[in-house]
Amino acid sequence: MRIKLITVGTRMPDWVEQGYNEYAKRLPKEISLELQELALGHRGKGADLSRAIQKEGDQMLAAIPASDKVIALDVKGKPWSTEQLAKVLAEWQMDGNNLSLLVGGPDGLDPRCLQRAERKWSLSALTLPHPLVRVVLAEQIYRAWTILKGHPYHK
Repeated sequence: MRIKLITVGTRMPDWVEQGYNEYAKRLPKEISLELQELALGHRGKGADLSRAIQKEGDQMLAAIPASDKVIALDVKGKPWSTEQLAKVLAEWQMDGNNLSLLVGGPDGLDPRCLQRAERKWSLSALTLPHPLVRVVLAEQIYRAWTILKGHPYHK
C-alpha cells in the first residue's frame, strides 16, 4: 500500500524534513509513505485569496491518482485516536487501495478537494502549523503500524 501525502507548501525547514523522513523511512515497504509538495498559491498585498486556493486545489486534484482513496485533513473533520487510526489503517490495507492524504495551505483546502475526499480527518482541535502537520502525520502513521504489529514503540 502506498500512502501519498499531498501537501501545499515547499521549502520546509530542515527539522521538518528530518522529522518527516525519520518516520517515513521506519515504515515497511508494504506501507510506503510518499510526500508530494505543491506550490503555494500567490498571497500578498492585493492578491485574490480565492484564486490562490483554487490554484492549490487544481494542483492537488491533478496529483491524486484516480484509484486512490482520499482523506482530507480538515479542522471540521472527525478526530481519531491513534488506536482508531490503527484500525482504519488495517481497513485500508485490507481494501488493497492506495491512499492520498490531502493537507491544504494556510487557508485550508479548496472545497473541491473536500468534496473529493471519502473522509475528513481532524488531527486536533488546535491550530497546527502546516509544516508540523507533516511530521505528526508521518509519526502517527508509523505509530498506528506499530500498534498493528504489536511493536513496543506505542508503549
